[in-house]
Amino acid sequence: QVQLVESGGGLVQTGGSLRLSCVGSGRTASWYVMGWFRQAPGKEREFVAAISGSGTTPYYVDSMKGRFTISRDNAKNTVYLQMNSLKPEDTAVYYCAAGTAPTAWVKDYQYWGQGAQVTVSS
Repeated sequence: QVQLVESGGGLVQTGGSLRLSCVGSGRTASWYVMGWFRQAPGKEREFVAAISGSGTTPYYVDSMKGRFTISRDNAKNTVYLQMNSLKPEDTAVYYCAAGTAPTAWVKDYQYWGQGAQVTVSS
């Protein structure tokens, strides 16, 4: 079992930045691929980024490449999502998740955090 706790969400103006953190605990959290997803009101949960267990290979959805950066520190069991040049359409609850493959599919991630609200004002 792996427990995940996100932090760092909040309210920011358009063009601003936020860094989300996700701390993992439990069953060797560093083995897992870590992903970030987001879900806006009335929409399905969508993939944002993922990173390999070693932290050497990141994966991004094309629309966020260049604005968002995923990284991890296995010594701290923590994965980060640095979000720059934020837009109102980035407003959503952001979830971190642990899985065994870096896919964009919700079903491939076995463990989920409770989510962190990010609100971008115009």
